[in-house]
Amino acid sequence: MAVRTTVSRFPIDPDAREGSGLLWGVTVTPFAAVDENGQSPAYGSGGDLLPRCENCYAYFNTFCELEQWSWSCSLCGSLNGLSSDAIERYSRPQSCAEMMSSFVDLELPQEESLDGGAAVQACPVYVAAVDLSSSEEFLELTKSALLAALEALAPGSLFGLATFSHKLGLYDVQGPIPVVKNVFIPPDAEGTLPIELEDVMPLLQFLAPVETCKDRIASALETLRPTSSWERTTAAGQGLDSVLLGGRGFGVAMEALCNYLGSEYGNTFALARVFAFLSGPPDFGAGQLDTRRYGEQYASKGEDADRALLPEQTPFYKDLAAVAVQAGVCVDIFAVTNEYTDLASLKFLSIESGGSLFLYTSTEDSTLPQDMYRMLSRPYAFGCVLRMRTSTEFKPGNSYGHFFPDPQYENVQHIICCDSYATYAYDFVFENNVGFSRTLSDVPTIQIAFQYAVVVPPQELPDSEGVSTSRTTHSLKRRLRIRTLQFGVAKNIHELYDSCDPEVMLSLLVHKVILASLEEGVREGRILLQEWLVILTAQYNDAHKLIQYSNGSSIGSQIDVAFSQCPQLQPLPRLIFALLRNPLLRFHEEGVHPDYRIYLQCLFSVLEPSSLHRAVYPVLTSYATPDKQAYPRHSLSRAALITSGSPIFFLDAFTILIVFYSSTADPTLPFPPPHDCLLRTTINKLKQERCITPKLIFIRGGHDDASIFENFLIEEQDVDGSGLTSVMGFVSFFEDITQKVLEFIK
Repeated sequence: MAVRTTVSRFPIDPDAREGSGLLWGVTVTPFAAVDENGQSPAYGSGGDLLPRCENCYAYFNTFCELEQWSWSCSLCGSLNGLSSDAIERYSRPQSCAEMMSSFVDLELPQEESLDGGAAVQACPVYVAAVDLSSSEEFLELTKSALLAALEALAPGSLFGLATFSHKLGLYDVQGPIPVVKNVFIPPDAEGTLPIELEDVMPLLQFLAPVETCKDRIASALETLRPTSSWERTTAAGQGLDSVLLGGRGFGVAMEALCNYLGSEYGNTFALARVFAFLSGPPDFGAGQLDTRRYGEQYASKGEDADRALLPEQTPFYKDLAAVAVQAGVCVDIFAVTNEYTDLASLKFLSIESGGSLFLYTSTEDSTLPQDMYRMLSRPYAFGCVLRMRTSTEFKPGNSYGHFFPDPQYENVQHIICCDSYATYAYDFVFENNVGFSRTLSDVPTIQIAFQYAVVVPPQELPDSEGVSTSRTTHSLKRRLRIRTLQFGVAKNIHELYDSCDPEVMLSLLVHKVILASLEEGVREGRILLQEWLVILTAQYNDAHKLIQYSNGSSIGSQIDVAFSQCPQLQPLPRLIFALLRNPLLRFHEEGVHPDYRIYLQCLFSVLEPSSLHRAVYPVLTSYATPDKQAYPRHSLSRAALITSGSPIFFLDAFTILIVFYSSTADPTLPFPPPHDCLLRTTINKLKQERCITPKLIFIRGGHDDASIFENFLIEEQDVDGSGLTSVMGFVSFFEDITQKVLEFIK
C-alpha cells in the first residue's frame, strides 16, 4: 500500500492552508505489494481479533500507547480496555504483526456459506464477448489477444466464449467439436432476449476448464467470422436495397451475460471477469447509441462540442454496471476502432463494475494481446472495502477514483476489482477553524484500512501423474491491510512549501480538472487549472515578500513565476503548461477525438503519481552511445536537443516510448539499438513495470518522419494551440501568468 501526500508537513490551520495556495491531500495505491519506500507489510493472522477504538473505530497500531490493561487510540486519544486474549497476545510483542509494524496485512477467518457448508468455491471465471459486426482484421487481433489470455490463465480457471452482433452466440467447447447456439437479439431499443440463456445452454456447459479445453477453445476461436451485411440487413427486417442499420447488439448481450453468470455467483465463483471486444458503437437493440451527436450539427447549434460530447447520452450502461456488480461480474472493455463509439456512455459499464477501459485506434500496431497477457498475469484483489480515518482535527473531503461510496457510512469506498497499480485520491479539510495546536502536541495521523479477497491457487501436488485438478481446488482468502501514518506540522509557510510533492499535487489537480470538465466542459477545466497556478504564484510571492507596493499598487518586475527560492515548487509551472497542452484538455477543434479524451480521463484517474507525471510531462533522456547515458533529464524543447549535442534521445511518455537518433548522429552508431545495450535494458525494465504496454517507436532523424517525436517537444508550442502569439510556448505562458498574477493582486 503506497501512500503519498501533497505536503509531508501539514498546514497548521485553515488560514495557513488557504494562504499557501497549495492543495492538501493524499494518493493511495492500496493493493501495491510494498509501500512508497519499497517496504513490505508485516504479515499475520487474526485480523478479526485486532482491537478497535470504541469511539472512532480505528484499529490498534504501533502509534497507540499501550498500558497493561488498556490502550489509547492514536487517532482520537480515547482510552480503551483490552480483552484477556489481547493482553495475553501483546505480552509477546514479537508474535503479532501489529506490534512490529504500522503497516500490516492480516488474514481474516473464512466466511461459511449460508447453508452452513464450506466457504465459497473460488474458481476464477473468465468470459470473452466478441463483436462479430466487425472486420477480419479486428477478429484476427481479438483471436491473438485471447490466445495470449489463455496462456496467462491459472490452471483451474473456467473460460466461456460468447459472440454478439444481431444475435448472441454461446460456445460449448467441452465436446469433441465446438458447438455454437445462437439467440436473436430484438432490434427495438426496449427489447430483451426472448429466452433465458440457461435454457439455451446450461452455464457449466458454457464455462470450460482451461487446462483440459485449451486446444478446443483455440479451435473455436478459429471459427469466428464477421457477420455478413446480408445477414444483418435481413435480421433488422429491411429489404436488401435499404440502408444497412448495423447490427451490434452489445447492450442486450452484456445484460444477458451478467444475468446468466449471476446464477452461479457465490457458488462456483466469487468474481467473473468479462472481456468485451468492441469494434464500433452499439447500434442494435437495447442500449443502442446515437452517434449522430458527433457530427457537424453542433457547429450550427453553437454548442460547445467539448462539453456536449462528455456526458453520457443514456443511463443504460450505468444501470447495467449495477446489475453486473450484483451478479459478481467485472467488465473490461477493449474498443478497437477509429470511429466515434461514444465511450462517454459506455465507460460506466467498465469503471463502475471494477474493470478497465482500453482504446486502440487501429488493428495495425495494437498492443492488445500484450495488454491482455499483462492484465491477467498480475495479481488482483476483489470485493474490496477502503476506509480512510484521520485524527480529530481534520477529515477527508472529496474522494477520487474508480470506486463507489458506501450508501451508509462516510469515507467508506467499495472497489469491485483492484490491481496493484490502481490508485485513489482524497483531499483533506479541517474540522474547524482551530487546526492543530500551536504547541505541536497534536500529531496529524491517518489510518487506511483495506479489506479485500484474493483467489489462492491450489498447492501444487507433489506427484506428477498428469491428473487434472478438480474445480474445487481454488480457495478464497479474505485479508485486512492497515497502514497508519503520522505527519509533522509546518511551523510556517516556507516549511509548507519545502515539503511539497509536485507529483502528488499534479494527481489531485488532474482529478479536479477531469471533474470540472465533465460537469462544466473542457474550457472550464482549463480555466480552473490556470487560476490555481495564478493564486499559488501570488501567495508564494506574497510569502517571500517579493511583491513591492508603492502608492498602493504593486510593481510587477519583481514577480517570481519560476519559484526560484523553492526547488519543490519549481516543476509545477511546467507540469501545468504540459497539462494544458495534453489532449485531456485540448479543444475539439484541435482534432482531439472525444473517445480518446474519455479514454485518457479513465487512464489518468487510476495512475499513481510518478506514472501520471510521465504521461503529462514525458521524461527525455540523452545517450552518447546506446551503452552510455549522457544526461538523465532534458526539458521538452528543440533548443535542449540542439544544445545537448547528444546523438541519441529516449522519450518516455508512459503510453509511448520513442528512441530518436538525431540527423547529425554518427552513422556508425548501430540503429536500432542492439538488444544487449544499456538503452534496451532500460526500455525492457520500463515495459515490465508498466500497467499497460507502451508502444515502442524507433526514429532516425533525416530519414524517417519525426513528427510524432517533435509533437512531444511542447515548450515551443503555444499553450492554447492557436499559434497566434509572436513568442510561442512556455516563455509566453510565463509572461501570461505574470500578467494574471498582477491582475489578481490588484
